[in-house]
Amino acid sequence: MKLKPKLLLIFFLCLIFWESFCMAYEPEIASTAAILVEESTQKILYEKNAYEKMYPASTTKILTAILTLENCKLDEMATVSRNAVYSLPAGYVNANLQPGEEMTVKDLLYALMVKSANDAAIVLAEHVGGSVENFAEMMNATARELGCQNTHFVNPNGIHQENHYTTAYDLYLMASYCMKNETFQKYVSTTSYTLPATNQYPATDRICTTTNDMLRPKSQYYNENVIGIKTGYTTEAKNCLIAGARKNNIELISVVLQGGTNSDGLSERYVDTNALFDYGFDDFAVTDFVKENDVIQNIEIENANNDTKSLDLLAKDTLSTYLNTEFDVANLEPEITLNENLEAPIAINSVLGKVTYTIDGTQYTTELLASHNVEKKIDTQIILFTAGVLLLAVGITILVSQHRHKKKKSKKKKTRK
Repeated sequence: MKLKPKLLLIFFLCLIFWESFCMAYEPEIASTAAILVEESTQKILYEKNAYEKMYPASTTKILTAILTLENCKLDEMATVSRNAVYSLPAGYVNANLQPGEEMTVKDLLYALMVKSANDAAIVLAEHVGGSVENFAEMMNATARELGCQNTHFVNPNGIHQENHYTTAYDLYLMASYCMKNETFQKYVSTTSYTLPATNQYPATDRICTTTNDMLRPKSQYYNENVIGIKTGYTTEAKNCLIAGARKNNIELISVVLQGGTNSDGLSERYVDTNALFDYGFDDFAVTDFVKENDVIQNIEIENANNDTKSLDLLAKDTLSTYLNTEFDVANLEPEITLNENLEAPIAINSVLGKVTYTIDGTQYTTELLASHNVEKKIDTQIILFTAGVLLLAVGITILVSQHRHKKKKSKKKKTRK
């Protein structure tokens, strides 16, 4: 029976729709650059212009904070300089610090990371590095150590300068490093902090409120899984956000740069970040694509006996990564490398080579072990030859013995005569 043209068209449209529905979903990100990474595997789940140089604005401050934590004690006292107060361009956020004011490093870090105070950044830079210039050199050295290849900072706060830039990927590297510090985590997850009275400011009305709306329950952008970390904004950089989230023991870090406002009047940095986290948590899972003792290959050992020559090569370790739930691990092609001159005898669990799998450009490798003892084949020709030699030797020995025995008898007869 022939299908009518209309029915045929409907069939093909349904097929196309079904294929589109089954394709792996990727979020639509409006911000100019973005990246999403799963922390335990450091697997990149999503990227968009992640290696393009961009202005970071106040996301710069994560590096200022970690350098301060690594070089100071929290109860150290730092003095606010006139430079820290009066060098800030108009319109930049500050904590109303006063020249000559003495504050603890702890309080300055709260002002820096919760309120995003630019004056606090300069005080800390001068306290740690002696000057803003020296501190910037420390920042760049640390960035290079972390593997950042497209980053150059000239100040500790992200105030716009042409030569102050980084990338979404480099900011991820910095954020990943910073979030391993528990004290840093405490600062970037704090929603409110009141600066205490000091020698130059007797009141306690300087309240630092988080700039990260994803941490505030009453915000439309609130996400209960978010654990920090830092916002940023300048006219040139637009809206930036580094965010961390944790759910079911999975931790994600996202970076979005140069976000704007969408047609609904919503901030793209938050909309994009929530979309990235939904994607990372809902569409991915930790997957064991090879398990310990899985049979990877079967080989034959040529000089082994018939009972043991067929040998399974077993995976030594379980290999796992964070994979899209649509990914079919059955399609993975192993790259097997065996040791040279494999021959019997072979002991069980001997390392005979390795297997490597490549997933999204990342290689995962484990050793291959022998599944059982392999015994050497006994050569029957050698056995027969050896047996023949032995029989010949026995025969010769018997003949020689008989000959000697006859000679002895002959001598005895002659003696009697």
